[in-house]
Amino acid sequence: MQRSWGIILLALVAWIFALNTGRRIAYTVAYLITAVMLLAFLWAWFGIHWIQIKRYTRSRRSQVGRFAEEQFEVENRSRFPKFWLEVRDLSDLPGHHTSRVISALGGHRRQRWLVRTLCQQRGLYTLGPMVLASGDPLGLFRMERLLPATSSLIVYPATVELRGFAPPLGELSGGDAMRRRTHYITTNVAGVRDYQPGDSFNRIHWRSTARTGRLIVKEFELDPTADVWIFLDMDQSVHVAAPWTPPSQESYRGPFLLAREPRQLTLIPSTEEYGVTVAASLARHFLRRDRAVGLATYAQRREIVQADRGERQLDRILETLAVIKAQGEMPFAHMIALEGRHLTRSITIIAITPSISHEWVIALRELRRRGVRSMAVLLAADTFGPAPSWHETVRLLYANNILTYVVRRGDAIDAALAEPAHLEVMPSRPHVTVFDDGRDGHGEARSRP
Repeated sequence: MQRSWGIILLALVAWIFALNTGRRIAYTVAYLITAVMLLAFLWAWFGIHWIQIKRYTRSRRSQVGRFAEEQFEVENRSRFPKFWLEVRDLSDLPGHHTSRVISALGGHRRQRWLVRTLCQQRGLYTLGPMVLASGDPLGLFRMERLLPATSSLIVYPATVELRGFAPPLGELSGGDAMRRRTHYITTNVAGVRDYQPGDSFNRIHWRSTARTGRLIVKEFELDPTADVWIFLDMDQSVHVAAPWTPPSQESYRGPFLLAREPRQLTLIPSTEEYGVTVAASLARHFLRRDRAVGLATYAQRREIVQADRGERQLDRILETLAVIKAQGEMPFAHMIALEGRHLTRSITIIAITPSISHEWVIALRELRRRGVRSMAVLLAADTFGPAPSWHETVRLLYANNILTYVVRRGDAIDAALAEPAHLEVMPSRPHVTVFDDGRDGHGEARSRP
């Protein structure tokens, strides 16, 4: 910009000098400077026009620990070459370095390149807009052109295969028979009805079809198994995070500069990210076993995903978990009390929280009196940063017969959820308060010393 104003000022001075003196040499210099200025301006202007850029996104969905791929194509639609062109991408996806400098792009020629970016942070990101920049060989003018087209990319939280996660059957028992029609094919046939467009052929009841002369299909009911609800604590006052610097994308370069996925999943060291990953992994674990799973959390706002089954339900839960932040203001105990009153008997709650408050333990105990079972995944906040000890909270959960898992910073999620917490591995305390009604999990009176 300073050079462009300088050449304009120089041309203006040359013309003033030529007009005042009337000398031929002065006019020659003025014409020469003006011609150079106009030629440089037209060169820079031409460099950013008659250019078309296309970006092909392989998928609008990705996941933490996986690569997002984009292919770019720059086409020169004029017959004259472009000697220098800068393509700058304004996407907000972390680590997504797509900007390039293209030189000697011939007339009616194209240039392509592939960008693979390792997704390290979940969220909803914008791909684009893009900026074209070019200039003249003398560096007098630099022009930019904005291409406002944008698209979106959602990065799901990571999910871990929980091969060792096997809670006792008593904690996740089957529920009462559910008299509710479903589009899933189960072993419980509820009746028959006329065929409707979209019904699969394996639902056709051939005997009724032969008897009536029209297509008849079977209707099914859900299996008598209890739903699983995941309650995720997003209260900002209880979450802790440690300083984190994302690793360079260059560390994932393999032979021939091909990007390779990391062998081990590395999570952002915060209770928020660990909690979201645990929730996503548990949802995937139970949905793959044909359980109906729901999600409840109070983040930026109240987020409820009603219990359902199938891959679509997993997508709904992952989409919700991808965008929530630990910005809630409601304590976890209040959330359990508010959302738990809508749950019926035999439903199982999995509470995920870094909170050491005793109130949410009492809230789970009250739900147990109504027949709602519960489990807890406690995020050890003191391993992420300054936070109170969580050992007493585990003792209260254990004393109230609530199966508990503890996840610390640096733990592999599958290993942490493979073994429940045991009291013998924690420092002893002289007193343990038991919040119950004097009966054990089978309704029998508990003996006290």
